[in-house]
Amino acid sequence: MTMRLLFAAVWLASSALAGPPLTTIQDVLYKADGTRFNGTVTISWTSFQAMDNSTIATQSVTVKIVDGNLRVQLVPTTTSTPTTYYSAKYNSNGRIQFEETWSVPSSAQPLHVRDVRVATPSNVAAADTGGTSTPAQESDIVGLIADLGARPLKGPGYAAGRVAVVNPLGALESASGSATDCVHVDGSSGPCGGSQPSFVDGDSPAGIVDGSNTSFTLSAVPDPASSLAVYRNGVLQKTGQDYTFTSGTIQFVAAAAPQPGDTLLASYRLTGTDSGTPQMFPNPQVLCSGTGAATTTTSLTSVGTCAIPAGLLAPGDRVEMRFDFAHQGTASGFSFEIHWGATTIVHRDAAAADALVTGRADAALLAAGAQWNSQSWGAVLPFSASVASAADSYTSGLTIDFQGMLAQTGDTLTLANYTVVRFP
Repeated sequence: MTMRLLFAAVWLASSALAGPPLTTIQDVLYKADGTRFNGTVTISWTSFQAMDNSTIATQSVTVKIVDGNLRVQLVPTTTSTPTTYYSAKYNSNGRIQFEETWSVPSSAQPLHVRDVRVATPSNVAAADTGGTSTPAQESDIVGLIADLGARPLKGPGYAAGRVAVVNPLGALESASGSATDCVHVDGSSGPCGGSQPSFVDGDSPAGIVDGSNTSFTLSAVPDPASSLAVYRNGVLQKTGQDYTFTSGTIQFVAAAAPQPGDTLLASYRLTGTDSGTPQMFPNPQVLCSGTGAATTTTSLTSVGTCAIPAGLLAPGDRVEMRFDFAHQGTASGFSFEIHWGATTIVHRDAAAADALVTGRADAALLAAGAQWNSQSWGAVLPFSASVASAADSYTSGLTIDFQGMLAQTGDTLTLANYTVVRFP
């Protein structure tokens, strides 16, 4: 019994000697020029009662800050009676540099200064001098109640880090859904895109138009297949008679093989069953068109350009270039080139007897660069086709340059017409 009484007495004595709970403030402080702060901070407070009913007397403590390192332990004040704040005055080079107010919460982990720093409350000055203060009412501040009534309130579904929507009561809530969803104007969310049918108009089937090739590929697969309409030089072709169609490929019969100079266009429907369904060529856009200049020089000279601005072209676009040259005179042959940025995609050498030449080129834009093809021919100049790739970047803008030259002086070469069309 005596030992038990002795143990209880020791425990009570140790409990009585134990101090109030403390919160550690630990941080590294810098000056505005990036160097570390050196000096002291004097922390002062008025009397208050801690959360464990310990009485804290009015006092202050001075803590050294060496090479920016600050560490101090203080009694929490967010749970004190009355509500109390610490006044921290920083001293360096023999004078007070600045001061701030701290409100210290209970924390088992060390806190940074930013975690305890608060805007100076209205009653701090009175507390520092031992005086009394009366809390300001909202109605005492002119216009405050009206401003508070006009501000949006947090709704029950509000959460940080999400897109905010306004609920039917005018309160702010957070849009729900997965990170890849799109938010609709009514505040609901769902997969981006839509499943409504889409249409392809003016699709130019890929393939060489040379009189012998009969196979051409569409940019997408028509669905239903019966919606496909193929036009050759504006004349509707009849499926089963002029061509057959299988999974995106048009196969002309030999008797209906497109000839050099023919224009092929196709229109069809797409199901649009997912958000990735391509919306092919909804609005063809003429980027440049007109008549070009003439040249009588014997070196390559620009006779027409089309400067495409930055941000206009995107992967999946197709750029079609059509051109016509006219040659006046019979004394000299001539040459012409089409440049896609720094890449020459057409180069032909024509004879003196070639009065007219024409051609077209297409650039299919990839994620980087483009794949291009070209066709050209003339009154005497034989048909020629080519295909290759170009590494020129189009994101920051690109210039299409039409150039021409004569083999010798005496004749004139004119860019009679050129057109550049973008199919998005």
